Amino acid sequence: MSFPMTDLVLAVLHHLAVFTLFGVLVSQFVIVSAMPDEGRTKTLARVDLGYGLTAAIILIVGGCRVAFADKGWTFYAHNTAFWAKMAVFAGVGLISIYPTLTFRRWTRAGAVSKREIARVKSVIVIELALFALLPVLAAMMARGVGEF
Repeated sequence: MSFPMTDLVLAVLHHLAVFTLFGVLVSQFVIVSAMPDEGRTKTLARVDLGYGLTAAIILIVGGCRVAFADKGWTFYAHNTAFWAKMAVFAGVGLISIYPTLTFRRWTRAGAVSKREIARVKSVIVIELALFALLPVLAAMMARGVGEF
């Protein structure tokens, strides 16, 4: 049982955090596409920190939604769309390790090769493509598709 408005507040916070994370991913792509120099690599490192913090907020608020919002754990535990959404989110997080480590290396080295830029751009595109599945899975989950 949730407190009045808890469900709404948690849903709004969760959605804002998800949209923010998408914006951060797009920002990374744009910055990397601009051929990072030393100044841009520092910006990338800061943006990537924002990525990590925003992902943590999504997990915390999402966990609160599962535990304290109106639908409750039972609704989520028995829904394959929920578990698929969690798997995709985890996959995006795991894939994001490569750009994070690359951005840190670029910041230390100060030099960036075109090959590395192309590789990181490709990884970010994969992240964005997977990320696009999240609202599809969320909509399915919210409508009870995948209940078992």
